[in-house]
Amino acid sequence: MMRVTRSLLAIAALVGLGMAPASAGAAEPKAKGEHHPRYDYPTAVRADYVIGCLASNGFKHELLGKCACGIDTIADMMPYDDYEKADTILRMQQGGLGDRGAMFRDTPIAKDEVEKLRRAQAEVNLRCT
Repeated sequence: MMRVTRSLLAIAALVGLGMAPASAGAAEPKAKGEHHPRYDYPTAVRADYVIGCLASNGFKHELLGKCACGIDTIADMMPYDDYEKADTILRMQQGGLGDRGAMFRDTPIAKDEVEKLRRAQAEVNLRCT
């Protein structure tokens, strides 16, 4: 849990945050039985992201809506499996693995997965202002 929280803090720190209403980025409810990517993310992952986002921004309560908007935006843009891959790659890059860590930095797959997350984070900056 501590590793996940640290990596989510790092991810949240990459996201530049301004002020946003709590409803910013909220999607329209879907009809019963209709799939929506947002619902693929485990609640604990969403909570960790929001806590990490708040921690990286001084735990200012007024940013709660903005941080929630951030994970909602990411969840709208990329499946949870891709988010989990990017999160793992970022953790491995920060983990001090020396030469073994190169596969998490230098491979096309690793770069592609992290780039997907960075694109989603750029969208967070646009939507959650």
